[in-house]
Amino acid sequence: MTIAALYRYPVKSMLGESLSRATFDERGVLGDRAYAVLDVETGIVASAKVPKRWATLLEFSAAFAGEPVAGEAAPPVVITFPDGSTRRSDDADIDQALSDVLGREVKLITTPPDGVAFEELWVDIDGIERAELGPEHIIEATTKRQEDTGEAISHFDVAAFAPPGRFYDLAALHVVTESTLARLRELAPESEFDVRRYRPNVVLADTPPGFVENDWPGQEMTLGDDVRVAYTFQTMRCVMTTMAQGDLPEDRNTLRTVAKNNRIQIDKPEVAGKWACAGVYADVAAGGEVAVGDAHA
Repeated sequence: MTIAALYRYPVKSMLGESLSRATFDERGVLGDRAYAVLDVETGIVASAKVPKRWATLLEFSAAFAGEPVAGEAAPPVVITFPDGSTRRSDDADIDQALSDVLGREVKLITTPPDGVAFEELWVDIDGIERAELGPEHIIEATTKRQEDTGEAISHFDVAAFAPPGRFYDLAALHVVTESTLARLRELAPESEFDVRRYRPNVVLADTPPGFVENDWPGQEMTLGDDVRVAYTFQTMRCVMTTMAQGDLPEDRNTLRTVAKNNRIQIDKPEVAGKWACAGVYADVAAGGEVAVGDAHA
């Protein structure tokens, strides 16, 4: 197996950077999800997982102004706005500029407040039941409000299964294989299963066919010469994979296809149950540098 692509996302829910090399530390790819947009009214970290409120985040992109350095504060990011203009995270008026476009008072932050959460919409999709996306008992236990459509919106702790300090949804590292994307294309050739929909850190090529990552939790593998990752549990998929971004159209069939063909039993106690999955989460057991083209074993 080889590393086909590497990504990091400097600002949570904005488009990110494709890398030729990446540094891994105990918290994942250095600089990944280092910034987030905080909704001032609710104290919730903004996430495109609630499209009605935050879909515009996917019209922004972010890139570091300088390369992050291990053990140092994240450098400023250059944010490209939907109209093509750019601002830096250290501009005095960056919060107001973001608030004007997003239509809510927000702040750009680099330190997760204690107990901070993000929201996730349980989207209604023709042809599937809500429980095909995730366990009904977890949906009910975490629902805090409803969209005006009646769809449930859950609250989840930021980085619940990752070392503190970055704005991950759950885990420090997200890996997907080209074989998983190829299998989804076989199942629904009318849809575009572009890797950008899934926002991984690592894309692996030359893997066996099918949803190969399903069998990796509990295993430890090497990226390049030095980085070791411990696979933990499969990656649950949500409405964000269906949303328009860049030149990709909105397509709810992308999530429907996953829910109909790859529901996986996850036994981790906090999230135990069956979930619609594509990809796998991991912890970083040993850090270092990797590059596109390096081996994975």
